[in-house]
Amino acid sequence: MPVEPYAGDDIYCDQIIPGELPVTIVTETDAVLAFHHTRPRWSVHLVVVPKAHIPSLIEVDQSSAFELLRVLKEVAGTVVAETGGCRVVTNLGGYQDSKHLHFHIYSGPPLNTY
Repeated sequence: MPVEPYAGDDIYCDQIIPGELPVTIVTETDAVLAFHHTRPRWSVHLVVVPKAHIPSLIEVDQSSAFELLRVLKEVAGTVVAETGGCRVVTNLGGYQDSKHLHFHIYSGPPLNTY
């Protein structure tokens, strides 16, 4: 039986952070989780999320931003060291599928998976 695609609006709070959807973790702190994307679009495709629900970059506060940026810097630095470069992207408003702040770190050629 095929698995139904996720139909909620916050896969991070609902499934990933609680561990209901297994992910390959890159690094984890008390406040931030970095992991391999569950449906990668590039040969290297990681996601970094705050564990607390923050709807988007527009709503982030200073106390959350420091640890989030520290982890982003660490993970992106590792990707750059391993691949020579990367992109760090977040979406806002209508471009944001999940209304939970998350950053994509990606590198390499796109995968033709969609």
